[in-house]
Amino acid sequence: MAARNKRGLGRGLSALFSDEPNKELMQQANPIAISSIKPNRYQPRKRFSTEQLKTLTESIRRDGVLTPILVRPMGNGYELIAGERRWRAAQAAGLVEIPAVVREVDDLQALEFAIVENEQRDDLTAIESARAYQRMIEEFGCTQQQVAERIGVSRVQVSNTIRLLQLPESIQAMVEKRELSMGQARPLVGLERAVAEELARACVEQGWSARQMEKAAKRAQTSKRAKREPDADVLALQEELQRKLGLPVLLTYRKDGSGTLKISYSRPDELDGVLRKLRS
Repeated sequence: MAARNKRGLGRGLSALFSDEPNKELMQQANPIAISSIKPNRYQPRKRFSTEQLKTLTESIRRDGVLTPILVRPMGNGYELIAGERRWRAAQAAGLVEIPAVVREVDDLQALEFAIVENEQRDDLTAIESARAYQRMIEEFGCTQQQVAERIGVSRVQVSNTIRLLQLPESIQAMVEKRELSMGQARPLVGLERAVAEELARACVEQGWSARQMEKAAKRAQTSKRAKREPDADVLALQEELQRKLGLPVLLTYRKDGSGTLKISYSRPDELDGVLRKLRS
């Protein structure tokens, strides 16, 4: 991923994605008024750790900003491309200016760099990544393969991540809160909403691994297919009982040989009729 980023940003500028001190980049930077910088409109990250920002703010108060941010010209000021944590912490530390490297970056690159920076830090949830990938496709006309190449991941990972957007919003929220990982949430795609939500809650409450979730989801799918496609012999027996009793009958049969027989009636005399037939 790093090599690809260097081609897009210029040699060594991929280091702008890190908070680590970088003297070479500092020599390329110029002080820019913090008030002239707007946040990246393509920032996929919605949550910033208060504790991490506090630590970085204290570091900046003590040592200053040791790695510049990346911005692009925008109107009478600039738009942030990379380094939002440093930008936020610098404001909290009371700085008026911040060292910045200015580059001409188009909208697609602005989104791409924001994704790469956050994914390098593992700051994005799977849902945030999914929405960002989907935005590259819908807004900029990228294919899944092009998204994969620009971000530096496999096409399969892009496809699997985007599929998470098919999950109910309640489960997406659990992923965004990091209650569920991508590996735990992915097996729920395609399940009925109620089943998926039940499994998601069980996963969180019981601490299932991704593998355990896969097994639970497969069992749910198997059960659904079994209900949708009843055994032909069971159906034939059920129909025979309905003809002889003249009432609705539901027969369920399990693999271990057990089962249930349900006979529905609406009037007492119908029950009397069933009892007479059984006693005879």
